[in-house]
Amino acid sequence: MLPNIPWLLSASKRRRWLVGVSGGADSVALLHLLLDAGFKNLVVCHLDHGLRGKVSAGDAKFVGKLAAKFGIPCEIGRVDLSGRKDSLETAARKARHDFFAECARKHRCPRVVLAHHADDQAETVLWNLLRGSHGFKGMRAEQNLTTSSGMRLEIHRPLLEIRHAELVEWLRSRKLAWREDATNAQPIAVRNRLRNEALPLLAEISGRDPVTAFVRGTADAEDAEALAAWALTQANVRDPQGRLHVPALRALPPVLQRLAFRAFLTDHGIANIDRALLDRCVALLDVKNPAAANLTGGAILRRGAGRIRLKR
Repeated sequence: MLPNIPWLLSASKRRRWLVGVSGGADSVALLHLLLDAGFKNLVVCHLDHGLRGKVSAGDAKFVGKLAAKFGIPCEIGRVDLSGRKDSLETAARKARHDFFAECARKHRCPRVVLAHHADDQAETVLWNLLRGSHGFKGMRAEQNLTTSSGMRLEIHRPLLEIRHAELVEWLRSRKLAWREDATNAQPIAVRNRLRNEALPLLAEISGRDPVTAFVRGTADAEDAEALAAWALTQANVRDPQGRLHVPALRALPPVLQRLAFRAFLTDHGIANIDRALLDRCVALLDVKNPAAANLTGGAILRRGAGRIRLKR
């Protein structure tokens, strides 16, 4: 028996929702949970990454049949990631976002429901910590994002507090089928190794469930982020043109200076923001330092006339 999932009770069941369904246990459970909760206007969305040959095609076929069984519209897309420039995970995530954007335009629905769960959240937090990202940075239950095509999506993750094992047990108890991805158990990606090696080792060392600790830590971090966002609003460090106001920034403590730069860079689509980058940005506030800092993708932060602006 799964615990209560508040989102299923509070979300509008009359509105249209796009549902990401890979064919795996988590997304199949999400689809059945939505149907059981009375959601009537769903669109199943499945993207074939083309990475596992006939198995990928089998996943797409399974999802198509599942949607047809319940009379649900189904969008199946295909991409070729063989010529990617980014890492596989980054390229796959971008491809999914672009695919959801296409589905959103076709069905006039920006709302996407995804099946990320507590174990996914723990992996995300751990990986972000290892990369040097800002604090306990995990996935949000609700998130707005803008795709490369400019489409704005609402992402909803109602299962972030539910364990993968709970979802599998729920499916088994109801004799519901799903597709197993054998590559999940292979050490061929960072997330696989975190899931199958790092987290079990942390559990063995600590004698505790690290997933629960990471999920709780993420909730605490979100409270801290909300407080920081409020403090930045009060500080009012941007001018009417959206540039950073140097005198206002200098009056802030260093922690808020870093948060102001992080928010500014995020709003301008700068990726891979870590502590080292933020320290370089804060250094711009000192006139003894160079007036420019190089960012990723050829972007430059430049200080001048009491303002800091981003140039590409």
